[in-house]
Amino acid sequence: MTLTQPSTVVTQTTPRTVGRRYQSIALMLGVSLVMMVGMGSRLVYLQLVEGDRNQQLAENNRIRLIPKQPERGKILDRKGRMLAGSRLSHSVFLWPLARKKAEWATTLQRLSQILNVPEATIKNRLEQAGYNSPFLVRIARGVSPAQVTALAEYGSQMEGVQVDAEAVRYYPNGDLAAHVLGYTGEMDDRELEKRKSEGYRLGDVIGQMGVESTYETLLRGEWGGQQVEVDGEGQVVRVLGKKPTQAGKDVQLTLDLELQKAAETALGNRKGAIVAIDPTNGAVLAMVSRPTFDPNLFSTRITDAQWQRLQSEDHPFVNRAIQGFPPASTFKIVTTTAALETGKFSPDTVLGTYPSITVGGIEFGDWNRAGFGPLGFVGAMQWSSDTFFYQIGMGVGDRDLIQWTRRYGFGRKTGIDLSEEESAGLVPDEEWKRKEVKEGWYLGDTVNMSIGQGFLQTTPLQVAVMFAVPANDGYLVKPHLLKDNEAAQNWREPLNLKPETVRILREGLRAVIDGGTGEALNVASLPPMSGKSGTAEDIGRESHTWFGAYGPTAKPEIVVVAFGENSGGGGGSFAAPMVRQVLAAYFNPKKKITSPSQIEPVQTD
Repeated sequence: MTLTQPSTVVTQTTPRTVGRRYQSIALMLGVSLVMMVGMGSRLVYLQLVEGDRNQQLAENNRIRLIPKQPERGKILDRKGRMLAGSRLSHSVFLWPLARKKAEWATTLQRLSQILNVPEATIKNRLEQAGYNSPFLVRIARGVSPAQVTALAEYGSQMEGVQVDAEAVRYYPNGDLAAHVLGYTGEMDDRELEKRKSEGYRLGDVIGQMGVESTYETLLRGEWGGQQVEVDGEGQVVRVLGKKPTQAGKDVQLTLDLELQKAAETALGNRKGAIVAIDPTNGAVLAMVSRPTFDPNLFSTRITDAQWQRLQSEDHPFVNRAIQGFPPASTFKIVTTTAALETGKFSPDTVLGTYPSITVGGIEFGDWNRAGFGPLGFVGAMQWSSDTFFYQIGMGVGDRDLIQWTRRYGFGRKTGIDLSEEESAGLVPDEEWKRKEVKEGWYLGDTVNMSIGQGFLQTTPLQVAVMFAVPANDGYLVKPHLLKDNEAAQNWREPLNLKPETVRILREGLRAVIDGGTGEALNVASLPPMSGKSGTAEDIGRESHTWFGAYGPTAKPEIVVVAFGENSGGGGGSFAAPMVRQVLAAYFNPKKKITSPSQIEPVQTD
């Protein structure tokens, strides 16, 4: 028997194969080391450098804020009575992230049917917000109880739809003081783009006119809302907390509610304006413009039919109290001032008056077509003689007359808290006329201007400021609506008139009431008053009419100006009774005024 040894397989190792083996291992170790270093560096960067940011991103993916709009501040009259506030109304909101984009189609169709809002409009709002937006998007305001019930009945199709009670703007007195208060409405895309930096959101309601717009930052308040946790599907898991809204600040105005009502009643449905101010400091006590509108219409989504009615040729959104019209004979206050302050006429001047005078081949008539014989300044003011003031205007000259017109505040905005809507009016001069009319200044232009006609344009508010000058012994006041406790001198500046100028103005304006064109105000129920009438031609249409008054004459407390746009008649017959009615409400507050005055004036101009 032969024994054999097991066979052994021997692998030969060469220097080349050993080197390759070590190279592979080193390469693998190197790659691993690089990856580990890279990952470590990234982790260090993410945790130390970007840690706060990434934590915030994670929180944003998990935490949502459902915003809640604040209640708007109230607007109050000078005695704290409410002019604008809020009431609860149902609104419908969409919560975009509650559903996937494809799941909204059926819901939008149903919402359109229930709310009577075009489906395209709702879809556009949703897309504007973005389907992943955490913010509620309002799609309807002022929803009726029947619509709320219908939404509840289709609850299974209404995921992501929310009905909430929301504070909406409310004007308890309807259209009273509408042009002063203004209205609120949802921002359009253009407004939103312009005001995003101020924290406004899609669907925000802002002041669109008047005090609502001027004091928007005070009235708006601060947003609050709910902070909620959502899951990966965007569904709410729990409410984490609430941030209460901060209501807007109340704004108190100088308006007097009862006097405003009296002025509204006095003007009635006539086209025009009435303004009442405190002559010592310019505080606006009442301001009315007709035609008007009800600002409550804008507290919910206004219909196309309602909007079209508001776009009538009568322009109900125009505040006529701060728009320019020729001031007619009320302007004789300025002409008298220019004559006496320049020294070109003495206080005891007496001039003949005539049926007409001819200037540059053009006949300029007196309003009574007969003249009044020889008159001084007081008598000329009393009877509103045009031919007297034609002569004064020519004697003063256009430059001095224009200069004093501007010193009275004409041709520039008064500075009232409605600057966006206020007109500066127009004080024409030769430069303006060459540019706009393509001709030079004629003596006839000065003649026309001397009685408040021609190209001159002044607002009823500016005319009220003019009447305040003789009433307060020569100060130009700044009209304002925001009530404060500042002393009167902070709202006025002196015109530095001569005592004789003030005396003649006051005597002339008193004579108008005592036996001239303003006898409608010479009644026992009122203290002694002073004032002036005016009737302005408007070629091709009925004349404009004016009457301004202040009183009591000895120590004036109030100025009232009434203006009738294309009313026809005369200032003494049309506008003076309206002024009397407002003054009666001021001096006899316990006697309710419910209808226009029936008094027929003795004279007109």
